[in-house]
Amino acid sequence: MQIEVKGRNVTVTDELRELVQRRFDKVSRQVSDLAVLQIELSEERNPANPICHVAEATLHLKGVTLRAREASRDMPHALNLLGDDIARQVKRHRDKRRGPRAGSGADSGLGATAAQQVI
Repeated sequence: MQIEVKGRNVTVTDELRELVQRRFDKVSRQVSDLAVLQIELSEERNPANPICHVAEATLHLKGVTLRAREASRDMPHALNLLGDDIARQVKRHRDKRRGPRAGSGADSGLGATAAQQVI
């Protein structure tokens, strides 16, 4: 997975890049190598609102785009929240693509017992 980190009103340091890389490592193992993750870090300057660090993620997969936005008082916490949100969306997307699993309750096996009783 390719990760692009951009900053708006924030300088993107090597420390922030490493934090993003570590946080989204779990997600990168679950998606294709061709996937592109764009992270945009920004700081909203509003004296009335103490939540000023915003992290936004856009994950481009084959046929679908996943987006998430989180805000917090500090950037590492916003990135942690963002990583959890994107990981949850990727897991849900993968489960949808796989379809219903065997024994999940869709076919409870009642037909097999009825067939055995006839014989």
